[in-house]
Amino acid sequence: MSHEGIRIVSEEESRRIAAEDERTFSADAFTPTKVRVRITEGTGVEIEWKDGHLSSWTFQWLRDACPCATCHEAREASGMAVGERKPQPMQILPMYQAPVKPLEATPVGRYALRFKWNDGHESGIYSWDYLRRICRCFVCRAELGID
Repeated sequence: MSHEGIRIVSEEESRRIAAEDERTFSADAFTPTKVRVRITEGTGVEIEWKDGHLSSWTFQWLRDACPCATCHEAREASGMAVGERKPQPMQILPMYQAPVKPLEATPVGRYALRFKWNDGHESGIYSWDYLRRICRCFVCRAELGID
């Protein structure tokens, strides 16, 4: 029996997930009508949903919000929120780092996107459900009581 996809969560995480799930969405909320992945411009992703909502994210934010098990566990262990950037060590002469962006974006069936990032990471599958639930717009943040 495979345990792939099974994740043990803390009580705090369980409460947070339950609070997010209390937000009622219609089926249209998870159905994209237009998906724009702006790799050439390097600006990010925009999704227009069937319910009329518009979501957008920068590539850096999406990379920091990677839903793969490795990234999720690293965020959980360090107490970081989804999309929160990992603190960089202080350096006298900081080295240049290229901005995070995908080298390619591919659909996964009819339910998700997968990015191949320029830092070599490519195991996260960003489902429509996940992307809608991590929407950073003012309306969604207000509904969740963020900021």
